[in-house]
Amino acid sequence: MRELGLKLLCLSNGHGEDAIALRILRELQQHPHPPELAVFPLVGEGQAFAELENARIIGPVQRMPSGGFIYMDGKEFLRDVKGGLLQLTLAQFKAIRAWVRSQTQSGNQDAVILACGDIVPLLFAWQGGAPYAFLGTAKSDYYLRDENGPLPRKSNIFAWIWSPRSVYLPWERWLMTRNRCRAVFVRDALTAETLQKLGIPACNLGNPMMDGLEPENPAGFYGLDAEFRERERSLVITLLPGSRAPEAYANWQLIVEAVGGILSLFADRKLLFLAAISPELNLEALRPILEFFGWRQDGETRTQWREGSILRPPVSSPQEIHKESPNLLLPLTFVQRKATMILTQQSFNDCLYEADLAVAMAGTATEQFVGLGKPAIAIPGNGPQFTPGFAEAQSRLLGPSLILVKHPAEVAGAVQSLFRDPDRLQLIAENGLRRMGEPGAAARIAKCLIQRFGGERSND
Repeated sequence: MRELGLKLLCLSNGHGEDAIALRILRELQQHPHPPELAVFPLVGEGQAFAELENARIIGPVQRMPSGGFIYMDGKEFLRDVKGGLLQLTLAQFKAIRAWVRSQTQSGNQDAVILACGDIVPLLFAWQGGAPYAFLGTAKSDYYLRDENGPLPRKSNIFAWIWSPRSVYLPWERWLMTRNRCRAVFVRDALTAETLQKLGIPACNLGNPMMDGLEPENPAGFYGLDAEFRERERSLVITLLPGSRAPEAYANWQLIVEAVGGILSLFADRKLLFLAAISPELNLEALRPILEFFGWRQDGETRTQWREGSILRPPVSSPQEIHKESPNLLLPLTFVQRKATMILTQQSFNDCLYEADLAVAMAGTATEQFVGLGKPAIAIPGNGPQFTPGFAEAQSRLLGPSLILVKHPAEVAGAVQSLFRDPDRLQLIAENGLRRMGEPGAAARIAKCLIQRFGGERSND
């Protein structure tokens, strides 16, 4: 294979999109003839890309007041406008055009754009003037239908927009049918099938969201420790409050309230709660809510680092982990009745793999959990992300794998109902794997990008 001399600019628009793009770019760097990479996070500061070597950010980045959730709340959009959104958008557009122009002037005919996210990076990629590919991270036809047919709609006023029942709007599909759009990667087979019928070069290579979720401690949480092997027979529930403050702290209160109901209903059973807390949050800020609901810290287990355990740091001592990551607090352990709760900012993958189910008020993390074939119970919050509207849409996306309740008090009953119905659990396991796909998507997408952009340029 000849050396491509490919130069690729990746556009993304959000924290989750940045993480997905990062996985694909890392795979591209593993190619025998890796492309020269540039990145441009259109929302936020793109901190995820700091982990990527030899990939510069080509233009201005800025954190907006909404945190990127302007589509969910008109007030948030106005806050962003006041915060300089329009000026930032114009500057970003100019930076993309300047990057493409610089490649053309240098005689490089292999400059391409990968748009990762939604219509914003897709539109910018088209306007940039170079060949492009689109990775749709959020939209899925599961919002509209499943394998059995269309889902009920709350309103039919705008039904014509989705004709013939594609989740992508006509103007989005138009951008996907341009000659310069060489590939469209969607998150599931159902969505790919619809777009293919519309003449769009859509392919289902899997969802990169499911990559890199292997357990960090393959031997299990508790290694050979007898006490912790005993706890393995507990019902294990992962808690996902979301990643952005201050919303995540409000979500945490609802989740801990729901946990109280589980404690009451399962009073005779050992319970282990694993709280996967984002490094963006302050672990100590979660303590008062736990204490209010009767949890007390287990100081003895807090400082015991067991091999193969969630309590074991990824370095040789607690002092070293704090030195390397000063913003991360050590895991905290709390107890109440026969239940144990561990709060950790370091073992996200293990929290997903070890759990029987999750109580979730998160976006990407909930989808990843469901993708492992496990049930999640969601409680709508006040937003700006996890609103009742968002939760309802997420329940359509994830189908029977996500059980949506209105109040924390209803969670315990939902848990009890689940474990009384083995057939339902089997259905949930199959559904999650089908909707979220198998690991390895990033490598497959990277390979396809090299293949699609290996030829000559084409004008639109």
